[in-house]
Amino acid sequence: MTAPRPTLLLAVCLALSPAAHANDLPSLGDASSAIVAPEQEYQLGRAWLSMLRGQVSQLSDPLLKDFVERHVYRLAETSQLQDRRLEFVILDSPQLNAFAVPGGIVGVNGGLFLHAQTEAEFASVLAHELAHLSQRHYARGLEAQQRMQLPLMAAMLAGVVAAAAGAGDAAIAAIASGQAAAIQSQRSFSRQNEQEADRIGLSNLRNAGYDPRGMPSMFERLARQYRYDAKPPEFLLTHPLSESRVADSRNRAEQTPAGGKIDSLAYQLMRARTQLQFESTPGLATKRFRAQLEESPQNDAARYGLAISLRRAGQSEEAGSLLQPLLDKSPDDIVYNLARVELDMDAQRYSQASQRLERLLKAHPGNYPLLQMQVELLLAQSRPADAEAILDRLLRERPKDPDIWYQVAEVRGLAGNIIGVHQARAEFFALVGDYGQALTQLDYAKRRVIGNFPLTARIEARQDELRTEKRLLEEMLR
Repeated sequence: MTAPRPTLLLAVCLALSPAAHANDLPSLGDASSAIVAPEQEYQLGRAWLSMLRGQVSQLSDPLLKDFVERHVYRLAETSQLQDRRLEFVILDSPQLNAFAVPGGIVGVNGGLFLHAQTEAEFASVLAHELAHLSQRHYARGLEAQQRMQLPLMAAMLAGVVAAAAGAGDAAIAAIASGQAAAIQSQRSFSRQNEQEADRIGLSNLRNAGYDPRGMPSMFERLARQYRYDAKPPEFLLTHPLSESRVADSRNRAEQTPAGGKIDSLAYQLMRARTQLQFESTPGLATKRFRAQLEESPQNDAARYGLAISLRRAGQSEEAGSLLQPLLDKSPDDIVYNLARVELDMDAQRYSQASQRLERLLKAHPGNYPLLQMQVELLLAQSRPADAEAILDRLLRERPKDPDIWYQVAEVRGLAGNIIGVHQARAEFFALVGDYGQALTQLDYAKRRVIGNFPLTARIEARQDELRTEKRLLEEMLR
């Protein structure tokens, strides 16, 4: 994978500069808003997200996506974050990292599930990142460097893109971006930001019902684990763990009343899914989960992990036997039932799978993982038109999800809706930052429209919107 181009993000920032939108941006009265207004941050964040999606592999597991989104929203409700127009991305990397980008972009590596051993530890990282957003640390960083304004933000965010893509030294160079004179003051401000994010994150954890001791627990273990590593994970490069910072988080956490959620089976089930995702072969995962279950027969997460690893290894009968006690104990659990649906689909027991999904959807209407599995079942039954109807429902709830648009294009192709294929592909390419391909797909769609003037007008209007976005980028790259 090639490293991202920081200049492209710089172009986005300059295109969104105060002069370009001075008449329609709100003034919140603080110095940081005078430099980078919240609406600029929102636009910048969406442009950055499209770049990231186009250059870094993501995890598309609906259960993982749903888990992250629900937990971030839960923390956002008790946070100081005012603008809760959030977007999420889960990167396909086993390395520890999490980040928040201006405009409400929250990202985690799959590796966060591997490193955070409890739900409270996982939530502590998310709470810390939400604190960076609520306190507008990127914009406040620019307040100390007003002359650099948006170009400095561009360099900082381009560094995040490069780091997410595994660019290593290139990420550091992008963050510097030729502005060496500002580096020392930025580092100093960064330490203040980290302490503030810790303090606010701890408060948010408590308010959201978690044990705030999850934060120092996470910090202390990471500090021990990577103390002597020459190249620690990206999270520790961007969020350095000094001894004083770790001690301060522990002292603050101990001053709060005892109590709050520490862990949950739901979180451990997601950890099991993620561990399987990054195992080199299903056989190795099977061996590891089996050892865990033999050591602790009551470990339901290990039992679930063993069941799904066996299913992926083609050992469906044993997988079903392992799964049944979990279903007997929790017959309405979505995670267990989806595993059973997959086993039934593998054996072409479509009637049983459909009945199970229908029962669950009555209890959980609109649930994203359940609806996504219903799409998979309908496609397995060669019912693309019905699958498209479910995807259209999902799009109303998740219109900016490129995974869904990609699937919509595939399903429309199976249903013979060629114009719809090109429209869906256009939306997918726009969401991953490839405006050229998006416009080309809409050209293909328009050529196939005969006599339908309203549809032609809609396609042309969408092309105009995409051309405007594309022009803002190209003008700065000339």
